[in-house]
Amino acid sequence: MKLAKVLLPLAAVLALAACKKPPEKVSEKDQARAVRVVRVESRPIVGALAASGNLLPREEAAVLPEVTGYRVSRVLADVGDYVRAGQVLVQLDPALLEAQIAASQAQAAQANDQAQRVADLDGQGVLSQEQIAQRRFQAQAANANLRNLQTQRRKLSVTAPVSGLILEKTVRPGDLSAGGTTPWFRMARDGQVELSAELGEADLARVRIGQTATVVLPGGGVAQGRVRLISPQIDPNTKLGQVRVLLPVRSDIRAGGFARAMFSDAAGQALAVPETAIRYDADGASVMTVADNNRVKRVAVQTGPRGGGYVQLVRGPAPGTRVVQNAAAFLLDNDLVRPTEGAAPAPAAAPAKKQ
Repeated sequence: MKLAKVLLPLAAVLALAACKKPPEKVSEKDQARAVRVVRVESRPIVGALAASGNLLPREEAAVLPEVTGYRVSRVLADVGDYVRAGQVLVQLDPALLEAQIAASQAQAAQANDQAQRVADLDGQGVLSQEQIAQRRFQAQAANANLRNLQTQRRKLSVTAPVSGLILEKTVRPGDLSAGGTTPWFRMARDGQVELSAELGEADLARVRIGQTATVVLPGGGVAQGRVRLISPQIDPNTKLGQVRVLLPVRSDIRAGGFARAMFSDAAGQALAVPETAIRYDADGASVMTVADNNRVKRVAVQTGPRGGGYVQLVRGPAPGTRVVQNAAAFLLDNDLVRPTEGAAPAPAAAPAKKQ
């Protein structure tokens, strides 16, 4: 009887153990992590673009004497002066020319008198027609010579051809006006200075005429400029092109300096992925690509300009390749994933400009 009491619970335990099913085996597909993927494709990248270069006059004017052989008696302008068009900058000594004008006036008066005397003698036989014509020609020549000397007298006042800021002066009192190409003054027309910056071919395509730029000056000051000109050609040696940024007329903006421009709203098309898709580690930047069999693979990339939530891929997977949108997801090469492809995130809105 006692033996039956012992065997009965043991039989019950064995029966329960026989009825319990073994645990089901979980497949790799069921364990695959769900991820969102995006395609590598051309997208507009709007963001900051920086360039540096020299400050140059927008338009430079040169001042040289138009008459030669006269001494400088007075210099009436200096470097840094703002002058108006037509303003006298240098006065040449008129003494020698005044003497020539006085002699020419006497010659012209005499020739005009001789011509006047034969005004009514044509065909009367008093003088030959050749003599009459000669006197008239002498009068015309004397008057032309006088006008030429009077024009030279006006040119003794060397004036500014345009309004603007004097950048350089090479003339001194006592100098002799002579023919040559070295200007007495160099001027920045209207005082306007602009930044001549160099950009690569790809970056040049992101800039447009009329675009605003923030320019940092050598002294630390900041000025707001506007793109006036974009070079129509690329230097075949440097592969760079020029952008001219026109700056406001200010005393702290000086030609010859070095400045840096920031184009905050530069835009362009490029192969790009969301910034969140880029993984950074000890081996550099990379993305996790997803193959047709939904296996992931790490691919090293070289990044370029970024903006609006995207980053350009200068080097990386081919266009159309699927990449994991969130690089923070912990994935290893050859992991199986369950990809969900959707629209890439909308670019971030540009910050409102301060008025």
